[in-house]
Amino acid sequence: MELNRRTVIAGAAAAGLAATALGGTAQASTGGKPVKELFGTLADGTKVHRWSLQNGGTRLKVLSYGGIVQSLEIPDRHGRYANVSLGYADLAAYVAGTTYFGATIGRYGNRIAKGRFTLDGTTYQLSVNDGVNSLHGGAKGFNTKVWDVEPFTSGSDVGLHLYYTSADGEMGYPGTLRTKVTFTLNRHGDWRIDYEATTDRPTVVNLTNHTYYNLAGEGSGSIYDHELWLAAGRYTPTDAGLIPTGELARTAGTPFDFTRTKPIGRDIRTGHPQLVTAKGYDHNFVLDKGVTARPEHVVTLRDPGSGRTLKIFTDQPGVQFYSGNFLDGTLVGRSGRTYRQGDGLALETQHFPDSPNEPSFPSTVLRPGRTYRTTTIHTFEA
Repeated sequence: MELNRRTVIAGAAAAGLAATALGGTAQASTGGKPVKELFGTLADGTKVHRWSLQNGGTRLKVLSYGGIVQSLEIPDRHGRYANVSLGYADLAAYVAGTTYFGATIGRYGNRIAKGRFTLDGTTYQLSVNDGVNSLHGGAKGFNTKVWDVEPFTSGSDVGLHLYYTSADGEMGYPGTLRTKVTFTLNRHGDWRIDYEATTDRPTVVNLTNHTYYNLAGEGSGSIYDHELWLAAGRYTPTDAGLIPTGELARTAGTPFDFTRTKPIGRDIRTGHPQLVTAKGYDHNFVLDKGVTARPEHVVTLRDPGSGRTLKIFTDQPGVQFYSGNFLDGTLVGRSGRTYRQGDGLALETQHFPDSPNEPSFPSTVLRPGRTYRTTTIHTFEA
């Protein structure tokens, strides 16, 4: 897989200085060891740390709580930096929040209908936290856990290994699941996520990351003028509870067609029944490539104003595109600005929602003796 080097970003890193989105300057780094600092303390006394990574002109801040990406800074076409991920300034907001800003999601990303599935003849009842459904692993999913973090440097790469063991029965899921998530920044500033998991009993697994992007800068306003390309000729329509109906509908001739690049806001208010139900885009896009042995380019997101461009490569069969429909102006972000509908979007690489209950969807079953592995790579240009 050929990943293009970002000439503007590399130039910013070499120059060593770049303006932030909200004014001021910050030192750009081409590498170095991860830096650890205390971010806060939970009610039970558990300390939460923030780890800072810098490489190739990209800056990433990750919390041990929830494996959360608190900040992702990249430069624009002029070398000016902005944090392009939505998030909070303090730990209390993350603990109280329900938006999954930047979180590592598990055991199962997205929704499972009625919080229930049957595996090998046994029916399991999960934690229900989204109406009658289970969402993102339940009320106390991986986004609420404190992960063990191990920093590393490998050649020109810098990164973090995050570890969490989910006990048998946690949130209703069978099997003890040992999970490892690795965040890596390479010398080009590409951000790679590698997920691994093993189990001692048959279970279902669907890990992902829930970063909300605004390439103009967090707190800067709507993403409706961002231009999106998705390599997906089909999507999975949903019922009123946002559970897939089982249909793989064609995107051609509908507002869901992003096979040719277009602004996100162009068709979002067309009145299509699926957009009305979800209050915008909150749908799984069926990638044309299917499940692949190596990550392939499936998404390009560009902010015309800044020139910042995100490309996503994955080996997964789907991407959940969520257009920030439920941001309602009551949340205050890290910049001190409120988040309103459409102020950020998520692009979650994944297996399809409700796969454990839909035989026609790619399986999410993991069995003892096998290792769940998946990789997603984010590249940045300007």
